[in-house]
This record gives sequence, structure tokens and C-alpha cells, in this order.
Amino acid sequence: MTILYTPLSRRQWIGGSVALSTTLLSGCLAARNRSEPESVWGRYGFSDGRFIKPRAMAIDADDHLFIVDTTGRIQVFDGDGNFLRNWKTPQTENGRPTGMTIRRAADGRPDRLLVADTHYYRMLSYSLDGALHEGEQIGGTPGFAAGQFAFVTDVVCDARGCFYIGEYGDSDRIQKFDPDGAFLAQWGSSGSEPEQFVRPQSLAIQGDIIWVADAGNHRIQRFDISKQTPELIDVIGREGSGRGEFHYPYDLAFAADGTIIVCEYGNQRLQRLSADGKWIAFWGGPGFQPGQLYDPWAVVVDSRDRIHVLDSNNHRVQRLMMFG
Repeated sequence: MTILYTPLSRRQWIGGSVALSTTLLSGCLAARNRSEPESVWGRYGFSDGRFIKPRAMAIDADDHLFIVDTTGRIQVFDGDGNFLRNWKTPQTENGRPTGMTIRRAADGRPDRLLVADTHYYRMLSYSLDGALHEGEQIGGTPGFAAGQFAFVTDVVCDARGCFYIGEYGDSDRIQKFDPDGAFLAQWGSSGSEPEQFVRPQSLAIQGDIIWVADAGNHRIQRFDISKQTPELIDVIGREGSGRGEFHYPYDLAFAADGTIIVCEYGNQRLQRLSADGKWIAFWGGPGFQPGQLYDPWAVVVDSRDRIHVLDSNNHRVQRLMMFG
């Protein structure tokens, strides 16, 4: 079912977070499931193991967490939050990355950390030890042409090694590239109709389906990527705080059984949906205590089916068991 809405103004979007937190603490979301997480770690700061508003997270086969914050640092931790190593993106003056993913090699092992270097219009490629592979960069030039970008939001790879890169701003679209970085296709434009986007913030691939967190339209769109040009399957959700409704869905992660976890920046919670998009359960709610969230940006699921959520404005990570 397709749900259309009237988009918020830019001022409402940017300024709404603090007001939303205050409103929801006394509203219906205060009654949502806020069961205690398994662990909570991280705190505000510039030293190793601390964060300044972390904004993206990826996880490898060893359950190591790669987290970037608004200083441009990429820090690596084990699944219990123990600091391992870090490095910094090449440039940060214009802004910092908002999306990351782990690419797997042909043998199935993770071999690259792909970074949506948002304000530099490009995808960066790193070895998992932090070595930058400049020859594997895609983009770097602002514009509307194939291979040029507005603000890059996220990047994912399919089983064939093709890249899918989302962007927002002057262009709300997704571009597809072959394993060597050559442009193949693009789809989307700015708007609220099906196949249009307002900040496609997160991408996730499951088989031949790509899920797109269409953040500014408060919905998820699914596309069949087995076609030469991806085709729309359906549109899931609408703006709201009820079951299967969203307010700025910012990230997506799959559980072992194919269900999907949606991280909502606006509603400050997680939702679990079935593989065909039906609501299963909530977790979280606005606040500062364990089991509460403050503007969460990212979520990953580890090899033990545990959920790690990037509780951004609380400058921490919370880990919980699968819920619902």
C-alpha cells in the first residue's frame, strides 16, 4: 500500500528533534518496550573508546564494530565494546560520513569497509585495518551526471559485487555501479511519490531485494534488483508512532531469520518487521537511561543475532537480544 504525505519543512526537520524528545517522554511512546539491554558502553569524549555523536556503524564476520563519529574518527571495537584501533577519514572540514558497510570478497570473507563520505560526494574504500584504497573510490565530484553525487548517505553491495550508493540534497536517488566502479544504472528523484525519495538514508540488500529507508518520507521502499533497472516491489509504512509507522527511519539491519530491524531517529526506537514488512515488535523509547534512546542513527546485528544500536546523542552503544 502506498502512503503519501506532505513533507516537513527543512526548519521543522532540523529543529524537531529536541522538541520531539520532550513531547514523546510524556506521550504514547513512553509506554513502549524499554527492557534492559545486555550491555551499554561508550561515553562523550575525544579519547579512544569515546564518541562525539557517532553517526554510522558496520559489523564484520568477527563481530567487530566499526563506528564513525562527527570528528571523522573510525573506531573499531570488539562485540563487548573493547577498543581495538582507529583512524580518520581524509577530510572533515565540510562534514563527516553518515553511512558504512562491510563488503565481502568472493570467498565470503569481509575484505573492505565502504564509507559514505557524505560531504565529499564519494564512497571511500578501506581495508579492515584502516588502509585507504584510493583507486577504489567512487565519486568525488558534485553534480547530477552518472557517477557524480549530492550528499552520499549509504553504500551496499550485492552478491555479484555491484555497488549501490544513495544520495540526498539536490539529487535524491540511488546509483548502481559494477564491481570495478563503472556506472550501470540509477533510479529515483526528489519527491513523495512511489520510486521517489526524500533522503534515502540507509540501504540494505537481502537476496535480490534492496530495502531503502526513505527517511524524509517516513517509509521504506523495496526494489527488485535482479532487473537491469531496479523495479519497485512495494512501499511500507507511513508517518506516525504506531505499529509499522515511522518517523525518520535512519538505518536497517537483517536478523538471522530474515526479519529486519529498523532504527528510527525520530521515534527514538527500534522496530522489528517480518521479511515482507509486517510489524512484529518495538524496542526502546526516548530518554537517557539504559533501554532508552536519544536520536539513534544506526543498528547492526551480530553473528549471535544480538542487536547493537548506535545511541548517538547519548554517545554510546547499547546491545540487546533479539526482541519480539
